Amino acid sequence: MLHEFSNSSDKTEEEAVFVFTLNNLNPSPPSYVFVYANGTKLWCPNVIDDIKPVVGLSFDKWEDVIDMYQNYAFHCGFSIRKGQTKVYKGVPTHKYLRCTKAGKPQSKQKSHFVVLKFSEAHNHEFIDRHNLNLTKISRKLNFSSKQFIHKMSLNRVGPVQAHRCLVAMKGGHHNVNGTPVDFKNFAHKMRMFIGERDSQLVLDRLRDRFENLPDFFFDFQVSNGQLRSLFWADEISKLNYNVFGDVVAFDATYHTNKYNMLFVPFTGVDHHTQCVTFGVGLLFSETTESYKWLLLSFIKAHCKQPLLVLTDQDPSMRQAILEVFNESRHRLCMWHIMKKLPAKITADLFKNTNIRAEVHRLVWNVYIKPSTFENRWEELISKYSLANNQWLKDMYDIRDRWVPAYFREIPLCCLMKTTSRCESSNAAFKINSSSANTLVQFMLCFETKIDSQRYRQRMSEFKTSTSTFVGTTDLPIESHAFSIYSHEIFFAVRNEITKGKLFCYISNTDTVDDIFVFQVTHLARRNDATHVFQVRFNSVDNSASCSCMGFTRIGYLCRHIFCVYRLKKVERIPTLYILNRWMRDVIPKHVYSIEYRYGVDKTPQYVMRNEILEIVTECVDLVRSDTDSLARLVEQLCETKLNLTG
Repeated sequence: MLHEFSNSSDKTEEEAVFVFTLNNLNPSPPSYVFVYANGTKLWCPNVIDDIKPVVGLSFDKWEDVIDMYQNYAFHCGFSIRKGQTKVYKGVPTHKYLRCTKAGKPQSKQKSHFVVLKFSEAHNHEFIDRHNLNLTKISRKLNFSSKQFIHKMSLNRVGPVQAHRCLVAMKGGHHNVNGTPVDFKNFAHKMRMFIGERDSQLVLDRLRDRFENLPDFFFDFQVSNGQLRSLFWADEISKLNYNVFGDVVAFDATYHTNKYNMLFVPFTGVDHHTQCVTFGVGLLFSETTESYKWLLLSFIKAHCKQPLLVLTDQDPSMRQAILEVFNESRHRLCMWHIMKKLPAKITADLFKNTNIRAEVHRLVWNVYIKPSTFENRWEELISKYSLANNQWLKDMYDIRDRWVPAYFREIPLCCLMKTTSRCESSNAAFKINSSSANTLVQFMLCFETKIDSQRYRQRMSEFKTSTSTFVGTTDLPIESHAFSIYSHEIFFAVRNEITKGKLFCYISNTDTVDDIFVFQVTHLARRNDATHVFQVRFNSVDNSASCSCMGFTRIGYLCRHIFCVYRLKKVERIPTLYILNRWMRDVIPKHVYSIEYRYGVDKTPQYVMRNEILEIVTECVDLVRSDTDSLARLVEQLCETKLNLTG
C-alpha cells in the first residue's frame, strides 16, 4: 500500500507530525525560513537526516508509518493528523498523513507500505520547542495517565486535582501528557462509556462474585426495568458480623451516586474499637417497605439478628425494625436528640442557667437505674419550671428508647450510644464517592474504602501480634490481660486495672452465704469520693459481679472488680469474663491475605507491570546521584524499548 505525506507550500497541501521525547531535541535552530518576493513564507525544519521520511522507504505496518512520521513532526515542531484514503476497486491504495494546518491534498497497493511522496516545506511557523508538550499528539493520554485518573477518582480526587498531583510527582507540566482539560474529557468519557448499562454492569459484577467467591451474598429488587433496591455482603463482612454483630448501627445518606439512591451501610465495632462494615444497601426511597426489604436481606445474609440496633429517629426505620428485627432492641441515637435541646428551651434559660450541663449529666449517666433517672428528671423539670415544655414531654415519653439507664441490662449496651460511628463511616465513604458517580463508579469507590477499612484492621492486628508487654501495675492479672486481649482492648483493661489499684478502695466487707460482699468506693481524680459500688465475690471460682454493671455494658471487667481481685490475689481473669469479641486472633488470619483485598488487581499482567515499575524505580534510586550511571541506565532502557517496539 502506498502512503503519501503531503507537505507542500501550496495552501491546499500541508505536512505531517511526529512525536518523541523532549530529551532528544536538537539544540540547533528549529527551522529555515524562506521568504518569496510576494511575501510568502515557507518554513523548513532543521533536523537530523536520520529522522526525516525518505521516499521509497517501506513499512510492513501502518502503525510503523505513523510512529515514524510522528517522531519527525515532534522534533520539527508541528502536529499531524490522518488524511484521506484513496481506494481503487474497493482496495485502499494511498493514505495521507499531513500537518494539522494542511488543506486537502492530491495523489497503488502492494503488500506493504511505501513512502510515495514527502514535502518538507511548511507555510507556517513551527511550534516552539518549550511548547511541544502542548501539541495534540503530546497531549494524548497514555495508559498510565488514564489509569492514574481512574485510581484517583476512586478516592474522590477529580481530574483537575489528579493532573496537579501528576505534575507534582513528575516534576513539571512538561513531563505530563495532557492538560487538565484532557484529563476532564477522559473522566467524562468514562462515565459516558458506562451509560445506560450502569445498573446491569453492577448486577453482573455482583453476580460474578456470587458465582466465584466463597460465601458472597447479594440481593436486589427491580421495578419497571429500574433497579430499586440492592444489598450485598462478602465473606469478610459475614465473619465480622458473626463475631462483632451484637450491636449494629445503620443510617442512610445521600450524595454518593448520580441517581441519589440512599446509601445504607451497616456498621459495628471490632476488637480494635474500629468501625467495621457488615453489609451495604442502596435504596431508591426511604419508605417502611424499602427498609423492611433491606433488613430481610440482611437477615438472609447473616442468619441472625443483632442484640441492639441503633438508628436516628426516622419513623420508617423504626417501623421496619419492629417488624423484621423482632428479637432485637431498638435504640435511638442520643446525640440526635440532645443536639436539639438548645432549640427547644428558651435562650434566656439556656444561657443563664446550668440546665444544659444538668440535663447532660443526667441522661448520659450509665450507672443509675430507671427509677433514679425518673426521680431526678422530675426534680430537674420542677427546678426549671419546664412542665409545659412539649418537646421535653415527648422525649420523656420515649425515654426507654434512648436513655442509657433503660438499656443497662443489655450486653454491650455502651458499645455505641449514638450513630456517630455510622455517620463517620458514611462520611468516609462519601470522601471516596461523589454525587456525580455512576453506580459502577460508586461500587469501585466503595471497594476502595472497604479496602482501606480492612487495611486499618490489618495494621491493628499486626500491632497486636508484634507488641511486647510492658507492665505498669506489677500485678500478674495485667500480664494475663495482655496475653488474651487485642492491643486496644488491653489498654482499656489495663486502665481499669490501674484505676482499681489507685482510685478505688474497699470501705466495707460482709459475707452472705459464702459470698463476699464488698463496698468499693470510687474516687475522682482529685481523690473525692464519688460513688460507692457493691461487688459480690465468690472465692470458689473467682466469679464476681458489680453494681455498676461494667462487664455487661462494655464486655470486660470494671475497676471495682479488679480492686477486689487485687485484695484476693486473683492473678488471672476468669474465662467467664473473657468475651470472644475482644480476644486476639478472633478473625481468621487468612482474611488479611492479598487474595481477599478489593483494591488489588491480581491478574498476571498487572502484577508484572508493578514489578517492572518497582525494579526501574529501585534502579533509579540506586544511581540517582551518579550522572554517568544514570546515562547508562537511560541508554539501556532505550535499547530495551527499541527491542520491544522493533
